Amino acid sequence: MANLLNNMQMEELHKVLLKKLQGLTFIEETNKKSLKEEKINYCNIFISAKRVEGCSEKSIKYYKSTIENMLKTLDKPVKHITTEDLRGYLAEYHKKGNCSKVSIDNIRRIISTFFSWLEDENYVLKSPVRRIHKIRTGKIVKETYTDEHLEVMRDNCKEIRDLAMIDLLNSTGIRVGELVKLNIDDIDFNERECIVEGKGDKQRKVYFDAKTKIHLQKYINSRVDDNKALFVSLIKPYNRLNISGIEIRMRSLGRKLNINKVHPHKFRRTLATRAIDKGMPIEQVQQLLGHQKIDTTLQYAMVSQNNVKISHRKYIG
Repeated sequence: MANLLNNMQMEELHKVLLKKLQGLTFIEETNKKSLKEEKINYCNIFISAKRVEGCSEKSIKYYKSTIENMLKTLDKPVKHITTEDLRGYLAEYHKKGNCSKVSIDNIRRIISTFFSWLEDENYVLKSPVRRIHKIRTGKIVKETYTDEHLEVMRDNCKEIRDLAMIDLLNSTGIRVGELVKLNIDDIDFNERECIVEGKGDKQRKVYFDAKTKIHLQKYINSRVDDNKALFVSLIKPYNRLNISGIEIRMRSLGRKLNINKVHPHKFRRTLATRAIDKGMPIEQVQQLLGHQKIDTTLQYAMVSQNNVKISHRKYIG
């Protein structure tokens, strides 16, 4: 019957069968149990499970706020939420919030994860999100840095720190959150590599070129502080740089040089595109960027239109 009835209907059927087969006394005990179960905070239990699985606090915060907002809006017991309820919620959220289809699909994905977990843990008989498919979104071709952009940025760095930072981001493709966690001792100059801590506290090895090595060494030798962090502020007390500090610095450089959308993450997309254009196997690019799913890597890599033109002439004429 699970294929024909939703969770609320299955629960009602269950009550009817108990009433007919077991008698009134048993029904009263079941009702007490049901009332007790409704007091369970399923969201908190789910969040605890995600925390045990090693999800980052940023992801957990996003999960929690998304699920709590959905439950508050629908104002129904979790077991009584239907597919129609969730479709209506997503449609209304899209209409009122005036947000993109990508944002709505992210909400759908989180809600789907929540109910799938409830199903796996036997809290509900069937996830109501099963029949809500991925929302189709338009494909946006995101920009990458050209070789000219990179050289102009390098030439206009007044601080050796900023030059070393740009070179490291460009040659490794690491996330800005991974960059700020790096310490001087994490850098292996002989092998031109370092170990970064990515999402979910997963570590991976990344590599940098000779130019980055020279500029990093020059920057470290120029410092007068004893902070173990790889990148620190330019003035006392020479604190470790944070994500917002690097983003502000990059935006300021972009405005000064009239380069559109200068952001640390753009180096990552540029590396992926360049690597694939030059023939690096997608599986190796995936490992280099630290992606769990190869689909994510494909989203980062924007194939050069010039390469498409060359391939067309080669294979088709």
